[in-house]
Amino acid sequence: MVGSKDLQPSPTSFGKVFYNNQFREHPVWPSPDTNLSGKTAIITGGNTGLGYEAALQLLGLKLSKLILAVRSLERGEAAAAKLRKLHPNANVEVWQLDMCSYPSIQAFASRVDSQLSRIDIAVLNAGGMRLEFTLNKSTGHEWAVQVNYLSTILLALLLFPILKAKGKSDGSPARLTIVSAALTLAAKFPNKNEIPLLASFDNPKNFDQQETYNSSKLLAHMFLWKLVDCVSADDVIVNLADPAWCKGTELTRDIKGAGMKLAFKAFGMLGRTPKVGASCFVDAIVNHGKESHGCFLMSWKIHPFAAFLYTPEGKVVIERVWEETLAELEFAGVRPILESMRA
Repeated sequence: MVGSKDLQPSPTSFGKVFYNNQFREHPVWPSPDTNLSGKTAIITGGNTGLGYEAALQLLGLKLSKLILAVRSLERGEAAAAKLRKLHPNANVEVWQLDMCSYPSIQAFASRVDSQLSRIDIAVLNAGGMRLEFTLNKSTGHEWAVQVNYLSTILLALLLFPILKAKGKSDGSPARLTIVSAALTLAAKFPNKNEIPLLASFDNPKNFDQQETYNSSKLLAHMFLWKLVDCVSADDVIVNLADPAWCKGTELTRDIKGAGMKLAFKAFGMLGRTPKVGASCFVDAIVNHGKESHGCFLMSWKIHPFAAFLYTPEGKVVIERVWEETLAELEFAGVRPILESMRA
């Protein structure tokens, strides 16, 4: 099988890659006979935007049970009510999850383990960007790096043994898809040589609204590069999926200022519809098998990682990201979890 790590980095400019991905590629929809009946899925941030649309599409494939993992139970219940009306035969539940809080993530994973008899699919969609430097109050880390990377990786690691144990009841591996971004291919990662690396994002002097977001997504690519050596595709297929730029989402919900909101709204008109964007997540789950393990999916197919990851310097930074991330999440017992996944 040829994965993202085996492909040559794209020789074309990011501008051309972006244009082709955004405007020239066409959705690959699931086969009409795709049937997810009996299966259970989790979608983080599933009450709005791409998460909600992914929920719609999975329920349309006869998914039996859906957990909307959301920060606001009130907004989650409002979304769930609409989904239940459209799909009355499905069981849609709303569980609280605050991606800014390590204890909330741990409590959510414990609830998954104790209350679900099976879990087949996890879509880690919650995330966003900030135009102003913001520290996450509970951890002291820069907000985008905390939510888009550290918290997402912690949740993935906590879910892996549960997915391994409870996601193979029909003989096929469980699925975990992390929502990514084509912008990782354009990330300049200006602080990549800082030691320690992760802590360098917490310095406001290193903040750049676009570069910090790009790097927060690129960090997940680096972690995945080594993660697949610990997690077998026979147990859990894990991949990254890019929805491209989409209109009608809440990615920039925290942007302040009428001018900036208007600018992003105008640019958003060029974006894909949420239906097309979310189809990338569903494609990663139902159209791709073990060949996609450890891969970055873009334009509904396996795509190379950012060119930097293939370089000698990139390999050094990958090791640093791996070790610093495991050290940051040591409190949650992530190293023993990885060892258990190797067994």
